[in-house]
Amino acid sequence: MKSNVIISDPQIMGGTPVFKGTRVPMQTLIDYLEAGSTIEEFLEGFPTVDRQQVIDFFEETKERFLANA
Repeated sequence: MKSNVIISDPQIMGGTPVFKGTRVPMQTLIDYLEAGSTIEEFLEGFPTVDRQQVIDFFEETKERFLANA
């Protein structure tokens, strides 16, 4: 399944999955949430990522998870 929001390119952050059009790793969002931060706090810290990208990330993750359940 091709992602509309995640890109993994060896030329960008050594292939680490990032939000498309940024150099912000997906793991950073997960780390923020695990630490108890809000999505709003994440967006304030990483202004190159927009709210719709975060929503799309969770929608894609949900679809992939449920497809394999």
